[in-house]
Amino acid sequence: MENNNYQILLYYCYAKIENPEEYREQHHLFCVENNIRGRIIISDEGLNGTVSGLKEDCEKYMAYVHSDPRFAKTEFKIDSHEKHAFAKIHVRYKPEIVHSALRHLDPNVRTGKHLDPEEFKKLKDQEDVVILDVRSNYEHELGHFKNAMTLDIDNFRDFPEKVKELEHLKNKKVLTYCTGGIKCEKASAFLLEQGFEDVYQLHGGIIKYGMEAGGEDFEGKCYVFDNRIAVDVNKVNPKVISTCHVCGTASDRMVNCANSTCNAHVPICEDCGWKMEGACSEECKESPDKRPYDGTGYYQKNTNGYNPFKGLNRKAKAESNA
Repeated sequence: MENNNYQILLYYCYAKIENPEEYREQHHLFCVENNIRGRIIISDEGLNGTVSGLKEDCEKYMAYVHSDPRFAKTEFKIDSHEKHAFAKIHVRYKPEIVHSALRHLDPNVRTGKHLDPEEFKKLKDQEDVVILDVRSNYEHELGHFKNAMTLDIDNFRDFPEKVKELEHLKNKKVLTYCTGGIKCEKASAFLLEQGFEDVYQLHGGIIKYGMEAGGEDFEGKCYVFDNRIAVDVNKVNPKVISTCHVCGTASDRMVNCANSTCNAHVPICEDCGWKMEGACSEECKESPDKRPYDGTGYYQKNTNGYNPFKGLNRKAKAESNA
């Protein structure tokens, strides 16, 4: 029996933060004091994070976020896990909570209509509907909804330019989706700005759809931004759609290339993983920057000398004055 005493939380909230640097320090300190690890972005426009911790610590963290009136509406996608999904805590200030090149758009003012998983499920197969995946190539190549339209983009900031190729869809219902919902907030808002009239988004993204609607018709796995790399979504009619980057056989085993200079996110089957020592090509296999392969394809950054208080200016000042 698995001992899932930990949780992984995925969340975001668009809300105005007047003093983001000050709040970043407060938020960082709370995480350190409550053994929360992960990656959190604080911005003038809100917060976005994926964190892990013991169940009781995650409950404290969610209560902390919800206790602030600005973030009371924050919805957490909660998954059980047997250990921390991160080795460190990083709380950083950035201009946007997801890099989109669409800073002028405020999803609290105008965005696509939110569909809960069951609503999305009922609507997605209708004749006048287009399902639009707004994620990057390495994400949708591992898994996407059946019959979804995918975009050839390496980063979400390339999305606005690609919308020019979608002009012929302006008379359709456009259903956008992403991992947890955050990219769709800006993507659907931009589509509306560009003259698309009937725009929707999957509320809570692929992760919530898997939890509440069984993941039906999501083919492949969902790429996630923690040490799991990829997770199963579909409990109804699962299907492997990705192929091994090396030999071409069906494989949804996502890894990072062992060559740290490359670090490509690609599917590699277990046999090729060992044969190639975790590398995605012969060139990477021979690279002096190749990391030792342990069969997982995930490479934790060296935590030697890691100081969880790093970046806490006021904490550092207090310690220096003690």
